[in-house]
Amino acid sequence: MTASFHIGFPLFPQLTPLDLVGPQEILSRLPGAQCHLLAHDMQPVSSASGITILPTLRYADAPQLDMICVPGGPGHLAAMQDPVLLDFLRRQESGCRYVTSVCTGALVLAAAGLLNGYRAATHWMSLDRLAAFGAQPASDRVVIDRNRITGGGVTAGIDFALTVAAALHGDEVARAIQLQVQYAPQPPFQDGDPEHAGAAILAEARSKAVRYVDLMQKTDRQVLAGKAPGS
Repeated sequence: MTASFHIGFPLFPQLTPLDLVGPQEILSRLPGAQCHLLAHDMQPVSSASGITILPTLRYADAPQLDMICVPGGPGHLAAMQDPVLLDFLRRQESGCRYVTSVCTGALVLAAAGLLNGYRAATHWMSLDRLAAFGAQPASDRVVIDRNRITGGGVTAGIDFALTVAAALHGDEVARAIQLQVQYAPQPPFQDGDPEHAGAAILAEARSKAVRYVDLMQKTDRQVLAGKAPGS
């Protein structure tokens, strides 16, 4: 009989659904996997794209997790200042086999002091924010540093989850899951990261994000003013 492996995904308003659903789809196929969608209460959580997600457990009722995976999205800014969520992450950390994130979920881990001294990935637009929290920014699509595994922006969550699958059960299991979900990306364009995006495309993306970048910087200052990284 395969032992249960409890995986928790914290939910918060305005998360990016693919940050959650991509990894959950892969990881739910692992032997013994039990995936929990965690929140303050059992009320529906509205995502950034309008999809509504139903929690399966309250934070207060969650078992000790074997792995926690924090998604990102615009709502990560409020999540970085959510004392209940941050305390939950800190309490769970010592008993977790893996502490992980996708996209700007890394900033939520960082705000909880859980990336201090670790290499970590996040969305390219937030990568330079990690250093202020004691993390070591890495532009890789997936970064493994001891028991911290972090994925880059949004779609990197699938690569991240397959990496976790291989770490837990070996390459053959991960490859079988990759085939099951027919993950064979052939993007129509090569503008998926700032190193390969066209100059005009990149400039437009940065221009549209000016207000969001300002808000991220303001949030980081507020969080850092409240506690030192790792405290």
